[in-house]
Formats: sequence, structure tokens, C-alpha cells
Amino acid sequence: MTYTQLALCAVVIAVTVDLFVIKTTLLKRKVFWTSYAIIVGFQLLTNWWLTSRNIVMYSPDAIIGIRIASAPIEDLLFGFALVLGVLINWIRLDASHKPR
Repeated sequence: MTYTQLALCAVVIAVTVDLFVIKTTLLKRKVFWTSYAIIVGFQLLTNWWLTSRNIVMYSPDAIIGIRIASAPIEDLLFGFALVLGVLINWIRLDASHKPR
């Protein structure tokens, strides 16, 4: 599997878990998108720093070639899936610790 395929699969899985499995519906909340806007800014800065200095390099065969802030667009997709997944679990775990 290429990085592009893995990133797309990660997004599909995270969205499915959010909307249909655990049903946190974060994607429907303004607070999620506000938080993500802050996070993605730092992600772009970090990606730029790592990729522009060749600390992290990607095989041209594994990505589609579109770059934002010097990093492949796949990084944004994968980062989105990771952020969404962490927040889904944060909410799920918090809900399981509340007194009944």
C-alpha cells in the first residue's frame, strides 16, 4: 500500500468511527473544526520544518506529489485521521469514567 492509500483509508476509518460506530459526531461540531484549525496550523509548521530540511523524506512512488508547506498532502490526511481518532477516544474514555 502507498502512503496515499493508507492516508485515505485512515480518513475513511476515522470518519466512519466518528459518525457511525461510536457516534461522537465530532465532524458535525463547530468546536471540532475550530480546534482542528489550530492544530493543522502547527502540523503545517512542523511538516514544513521536517521536510524542507530533509529530516523526513518521502518516496515519490508512495505519494501523489501534491505538497503543502513542503510536506505531501497525505500528511494532512493522515494527521486529520489521527486528530479525529484521538478526540473520539478521549470522549469515549471520558464518558466511560463518569458516575452512573
